[in-house]
Amino acid sequence: METHELVVEMKLLERRLTLYEEKYGVLSENFHAALTAGQLARYDEFDETRADFSRWKGIYETWRRRKADYDRQLKARSLEEALRFQPAY
Repeated sequence: METHELVVEMKLLERRLTLYEEKYGVLSENFHAALTAGQLARYDEFDETRADFSRWKGIYETWRRRKADYDRQLKARSLEEALRFQPAY
């Protein structure tokens, strides 16, 4: 995936993450850490929360993979090379 495609996809994922962050009142990074540490097990009994947490976790992990790919691409070349120049219309 090209750098600019990663940026577009990360921004789309961030919009989806924002919905969960606003609904539950915590940032995705903190949610994911608590979930993977087993600190949110008491919410498993609620169907809506379990479904939300599953989707939220998947979206966040996808965002993290895209961010890692983006960072790798920028380390492999200069920002000047990665910059996508588009003339104004």
